[in-house]
Amino acid sequence: MTLKQVDFNDETGKVSESIMEVMSGVIKTAMTMENVVENAEVSVTFVDDERIQSINKEFRGLDKPTDVLSFALNEGENDIPDIPLDDETIPELLGDIIISVPRAEAQAKEYGHSFEREINFLLVHGFLHLLGYDHGSEEEEKKMFARQEEILEEHGLKK
Repeated sequence: MTLKQVDFNDETGKVSESIMEVMSGVIKTAMTMENVVENAEVSVTFVDDERIQSINKEFRGLDKPTDVLSFALNEGENDIPDIPLDDETIPELLGDIIISVPRAEAQAKEYGHSFEREINFLLVHGFLHLLGYDHGSEEEEKKMFARQEEILEEHGLKK
């Protein structure tokens, strides 16, 4: 079976290969913990505030930068086509996660932890959105944030 995979695109040139390696491990752990199919694929793009603001405005109608955006490829679809289990050539594309590097840097300072921890927090947050987690209510927020921490702690990325 094909390994779970994450594709990175760093438009900023500020995210090191070593951080991307950690992120790859974190996302694979998240996929395993969430029982995601073996041949799943996620795309992660690192951008600046100007770019994420443009995307936020276009897709959410909010003309301001944000820290992370997620776009699930199967969002809103009730009938997701089944991929035969023996077909290893077609990955299950979960969606795209877009992370603002400047926001991650600022929030790491604000919260008093490392850039690596913050960017992985945003990664897991975005990933859980791809799977349908939300934080519209207090109960949903508690559930989502608790799950984020479980996944991050698995990699020693505690607060």
